[in-house]
Amino acid sequence: QVMAWIMDTYSQQVGYAVPEIVTGKPVVLGGSQGRSEATGRGLVYLIVEAAKYLDLDLSTSTAVVQGFGNVGSNAARFLAESGVKIVGVSDVSTGIHNPRGLDVNSMLEHVREHRVLKDYPGGEQISNAELLELECDILAPCAMQNQITGENADRLRCKIVAEGANGPTTLEADQILQARNIFVLPDVLGNAGGVTVSYFEWVQDIQELTWTLEEINGRLHKIMTGAFQRTLNRSLRDQLDMRTAALIEGIDRVAQAKLLRGVFP
Repeated sequence: QVMAWIMDTYSQQVGYAVPEIVTGKPVVLGGSQGRSEATGRGLVYLIVEAAKYLDLDLSTSTAVVQGFGNVGSNAARFLAESGVKIVGVSDVSTGIHNPRGLDVNSMLEHVREHRVLKDYPGGEQISNAELLELECDILAPCAMQNQITGENADRLRCKIVAEGANGPTTLEADQILQARNIFVLPDVLGNAGGVTVSYFEWVQDIQELTWTLEEINGRLHKIMTGAFQRTLNRSLRDQLDMRTAALIEGIDRVAQAKLLRGVFP
């Protein structure tokens, strides 16, 4: 709604509709199919690629998702659809743990009715701190920054940390995770699905066309998995952690573009 107001306000100033001025709009006003779930979907695309690299069978894997907002709830939903057993989820009100598995659709219905996970009957209520240290194959911090720190990184019991949030892992924790050979999908790569589909929205608006959800998901998958492979290849080639490799990949592309443009940049 706010994005619709921004578009409308700008359009009023210039005298005609300019839907491409902002992204995240309702679909009826030039928004894109798949935008709301794009960050969580993109994260799961990368988890699937990381699992292939690590020879991890998702159909027998478990996951813990911290955060049950837009990113966390969609990540949990798509992980479950990929065959992963969700054993822990949390939001601002509580954490929920069930080693036998949680029903994501049931939790979504509970949140729609009660706004938060508190009092959800499908598992044991635990703290966010306890949730991060649950045994699992995939830990997806999709809430606040600075959740995995130098104090708790050595107690994590996972194989993959998939960062859906911005900055959930501190520099001190990064070093510990690297020493423990825990595979990290860094935020700059892992949660890029949302801004990628925002780019798709902009492209559709300026070209005055509409892509189907299947087209959008296919394009998102191609971009995200391509970025993962480039980052992984640089990580292996230069013996870098994935976060450093992802940052170098991004900075290198900007640097090349600057150098090729000529004198003025």
